[in-house]
Amino acid sequence: MERLWLVLAIVAFFLLCLWGMYVGWRRKARSQSVRVPPFPAIPDGLGDALLESTGVYVATTFAGEWQNRVVTRGAGLRTGAVLRLHDGGIAVERGGAPDFWIPRDAVTGVRRDSKIAGKVMGTDALLVLTWRAGETELDTGFRGDELDDYPQWIEQLKIKGGAQ
Repeated sequence: MERLWLVLAIVAFFLLCLWGMYVGWRRKARSQSVRVPPFPAIPDGLGDALLESTGVYVATTFAGEWQNRVVTRGAGLRTGAVLRLHDGGIAVERGGAPDFWIPRDAVTGVRRDSKIAGKVMGTDALLVLTWRAGETELDTGFRGDELDDYPQWIEQLKIKGGAQ
């Protein structure tokens, strides 16, 4: 009988921890929804992509705060993704999470990095796009299947978008 109570206490503690994480995640999303505007939807009729990379959308964080993940509006979900560069911007197509559009004139920087919320690597295996959503500057991290594509992304965004 003692063992039954101990097991029930452990299960109850585990469920309480899960509930606490859920409530914290929702509270963070609610508070961020005031600071971060809705991400733009991908426009129709974009034509052919200039560049395309498959991989994993890792996270979006506030620029310069690599551990402060943006969780509002589905931005906190790590998913498989395809990045497509078009003349007007970047289409971020995520499997199982909302897709979004980064207008080219909103891009303020692009770089290789080794860390962003939820992912730390020994090499510069992440492509990080810095961009403005309204008045808020964000970093969006992408782990591509082909790291050899990164120089093309950096070059294209520096030439046409003025990113540094």
